[in-house]
Amino acid sequence: MTQEEIQDLIKFVAKSGVNEVEIERKDFKITIKSPGNPNKRGKAAFQETPQALHVTMPAGMQMPVQMPAAMPAPAPAAAPVAAPAPQPETAADAGLIEIKSPMIGTFYRKPSPDKDNFIEVGSVVKVGDTVCVIEAMKLFNEIESEVSGRIVKILVDDNSPVEYDQPLFLVEPA
Repeated sequence: MTQEEIQDLIKFVAKSGVNEVEIERKDFKITIKSPGNPNKRGKAAFQETPQALHVTMPAGMQMPVQMPAAMPAPAPAAAPVAAPAPQPETAADAGLIEIKSPMIGTFYRKPSPDKDNFIEVGSVVKVGDTVCVIEAMKLFNEIESEVSGRIVKILVDDNSPVEYDQPLFLVEPA
């Protein structure tokens, strides 16, 4: 079936008021669906345009199909999946240690709005130093470092929700 024949078939379905036309041959199958209402009569029923076109052909056979301007184009086929991009180096690969949230709550870098941050990038922390506060159910829980080292990165924005076991900081161990 040629491209022109398919376009003529689409136009025929649009004018005829038929809801669906399906043609199947040994090497392909084509289905054209229109939103036409079988209870509609008269000229209005003939003005509907087909909304779906489905063509199935053998893998080796390809035929580009141009849809009429009044008809939306079908969704493109999924593109082949490319090789995954190289993953950035993880904290474990770089020799960094994560300080993780021990609970669900809201992350704060300061003990109160008028105070300074507990730590900054480059700060040196020891085991037991407070690194942040997590508010959970109106209780402010001080989170202490379980590792000694230098803060390399702060992974969470101030006043952001955090999940259990979510990494908060990356620490270069001392």
